[in-house]
Order: sequence, then structure tokens, then C-alpha cells
Amino acid sequence: MKNLKKRLIQILVFIVLFYGLLLIPDFEKKEPINQSDTKPFFWNNDTLWNRLENDFRKAKTLPSNKVDSAILILKSEAVSKYLYLQNKKLVYTDSNLVVIQNIFFSLAPLIAVNQSELNWYTSYYNQVRNLVKLQSQHWNMQEPAVRDKVYSLLYGMRAATEEVLLQSDSKSFSPGMLVKEEVSVTPAASIFGIEVHSGDLLVSRGGAEVSALISRGNNYPGNFSHVALLYFDKKTNQPFLIESHIEKGVAVSTVEQYEKDKKLRFMVMRPRADLPEMIKDAMLPQKAAEKIYEESLTRHIPYDFKMDFYDSSAMFCSEVASYAYKKNGLQLWQSPSTISSKGVVNWLHDFGVENFVTQMPSDLEYDSQLSVVAEWRDPETLYKDHLDNAVMDAMLEQANNGKQIDYNIWQLPLVRIIKAYCMVKNAFGKEGLIPEGMSATKALKNQRFVAMNKYVKNGTQKLADEFEKQNHYRAPYWQLVKFAQLAIKEN
Repeated sequence: MKNLKKRLIQILVFIVLFYGLLLIPDFEKKEPINQSDTKPFFWNNDTLWNRLENDFRKAKTLPSNKVDSAILILKSEAVSKYLYLQNKKLVYTDSNLVVIQNIFFSLAPLIAVNQSELNWYTSYYNQVRNLVKLQSQHWNMQEPAVRDKVYSLLYGMRAATEEVLLQSDSKSFSPGMLVKEEVSVTPAASIFGIEVHSGDLLVSRGGAEVSALISRGNNYPGNFSHVALLYFDKKTNQPFLIESHIEKGVAVSTVEQYEKDKKLRFMVMRPRADLPEMIKDAMLPQKAAEKIYEESLTRHIPYDFKMDFYDSSAMFCSEVASYAYKKNGLQLWQSPSTISSKGVVNWLHDFGVENFVTQMPSDLEYDSQLSVVAEWRDPETLYKDHLDNAVMDAMLEQANNGKQIDYNIWQLPLVRIIKAYCMVKNAFGKEGLIPEGMSATKALKNQRFVAMNKYVKNGTQKLADEFEKQNHYRAPYWQLVKFAQLAIKEN
């Protein structure tokens, strides 16, 4: 009996000591490897947003003929201004670009009331975005002022277009939208009803909390969080997507698997056919995709939490595309993405990011070497996309004000044991509950981050629902941000 009691005490002491050892925090916290001294883009235009919302309220009370008349006048100005600029070589400071954007913004509340002009509005948006993409080929995208201008035009006009779409019945607009017919000679397939070609870059947005962080945690907050590269297998003539996932690293998936993986939106981008590299070899996109496809089958490429696109031993999603094209003579992301807000840097660093001059999915849109071929939005979840962005913007404000992501330290020993088991599974080529490359501490911080996000989102959704009930229209983005800020204060 005494021996049993002694043995139980020994076991208990061992458990306590082992638990205590596992409670020891991580020793090293490496500082970010590279940070940018550039400044984040800020709209700082609340006056404009409030005016547009007031214009929308007013337009809803006007007779339809007066709304039609106002649209006709602005529409005529918009078309005239576009035709004037269409065949000119512009500098980025050309005041006509600002005029076009202001007209486009002014039309938004009117088109939201008179949806019969929605097709023209989206078509005009695509004309201008193609004009800006074409002109930006001659601009120095390394200059912050130039990047600010291109971002303001392309992102701002998309935001205005989607605010109009969100005031309509979700069934009244087609999810797919052709933007530019960029010639490609590589094999073709169809994804969500859109024709895509081998070597195309598919930039998408997922529905997870971390997707919103990747989209918005950038000096140029965007709408996209993931990049995949399309490849046609020459032997089977079957299309595949090569992409890097946090859970399993670089992997190959079928079109069916890609479509099944929930997406709120995606955009098809393709190298311009008139690039010197493309004129020399029109099959370059196919060869680039083939390179990373074959490499992904011959070696395990873990996910790169550090976001270091100079080291290809591990890869994050953007790096898959840039690595493949760089190996074939085309450097994507001519202007690297920059993340300089202290709070954003700290939060991303908590999840393992060490490089803050990197390649973010959303910034690929501003690469002048690429044409936006098509864009697809899920009409049923477009509002969720905006809600998620607003919540994340408000949360990142808190991060910049010093808010940190903590975790329950008492759970650390158990999670470390789970992590050890996951490492064993990874060694045998299987996925673990905690992704390869993510520590137990980071997993706990991720858990807390998700909980924080869900709380704020629930509060924001409640306030947005009350707003819609009282005002009989959906809350625009700037209102959603305010609601998210209120939800945070109530936490």
C-alpha cells in the first residue's frame, strides 16, 4: 500500500513538473526581418462618404424622371471625359483622372436607386480600369504617389461599384464579369463559368477570419487573400490549380476541388500578350505553371509563415506564382507589397510573419504587366465580404492603438502535446490539427484572434441589421466600420 501511495505521488510530481515545463513561454521572439518605411494609404474622406449616402437618401425620395435626368447628365460627362482620355498618353497627376473618379462616385447613389443603368455603370468601370492599367505601364510604380493614385482609382471604383450592387437584389446581377479580352494561346478551361487559360493567376478571397486579415493587413488594404496558378497537364490534358495552403503547404487540386473550397470572390489575371517576354514565347505562362507543378510533385514544400519570397524552401500562396514566373524570366510584383503600421506588423508577427516587404495577393492587381481578364463575385456573400473587411479594419485600428493578441497560458501544455502529435503526423506526410510551421503559442493566439473577430462581427451584424430595418437599405461600408468600432467598445 505504501509503495502504491509512493508511486502515485511520484507520478503526480512528474505530471506537475512536466506541466510546469510545458508552461514555459517560447524563448525567442525574432524581430521582423525587413520593414517598410513607407506610409499606409488612408482615404481620410468621411465628408465624401457622408455626402454620397445623403445623396442616396435624397434620390430615393425623388420622382424617377428627376433621377433619370441627373444620371443622364453625369453619364454624358463620364463618357465624354473617357473618350477624351482614351487615346492619350497620361501622366499619373492628370487632373482628368480625378474628375472621372468624382463623376463615377457621384453616379453611385443615383445608379443604386435606378438599377436599370447598372450594366452601363459596371461596363464603364471596366473601361476606366483598363485605361488606368494601360497608362500605368508608363508610370513609375515604385513611387508611393503613383501607387497611391493607381490604388485610389482601381480600388475606389470597385468599392463604389459594389456599394451599388449591394443595394440591389442579389439575383439581379451576374456573378461573372468579363473585364478585358487578353489573348492567350495556352489550353483553356472553365471556372465558375469563366474561361481561364494555363498560366492564369486566380486571385481569390476566402471566408475565414485570417482571409480578412491578409486582405486588409497591408499598406493598400484590398479584397483578396489567396493566389492560385492554373496548369494544364500535357499528358492528361486536365486542368489543375497549384496553390499553397496554411494547412498543408504547396498542393495540387482539381478545378472541382477549387470551386468547392468556399470563395467570396475571385479575379483572373493574365500576362499581357504585348510584353517582350510574351512576344518571344507565347507559351511562357504554360511553362511557368508546369515548372511549379512538377516541383510540387517531387518535393514537399511547406507553407511559408515568414512570407519570405527570396527563400523557396517554403512558399506562401503569392510566392508560388512569383517563383514560377521568375524561373521563366518574368518578375511579378514589380513593386513589392509593404506593411508598415506598427499594430498590423505586431499582429502578423504573432502568426509567424517576419518579412513586411513581401508579396500580398491584393497588390497583384496593380502590376502593370498583368491584365485583369475577369472578375467573379458570389452575389449571396458579397455583403459578408464587406462586413468582414469592416470588422477587420476596426480591429486593426485597435492593433495600431496597442491592442495585443493574448492567449490562455494554462492551455499551452495541452496544445504543445497536440503539436508534438501533429509533428509526428507531418513526418509521415499527413496534415495535423496545428499546421506545420505553426507553434503551439501561435495556434493559441490564432484561436483567440478568431474568437475576437467573431465577437466583433456578431455585434457589427446586429447593428447593421438594426440600421437596415430603420432605414430600409443596407448599411454602406463606412457605416459598417463605425458599427464595428462600436462593437469593439462594447467588448
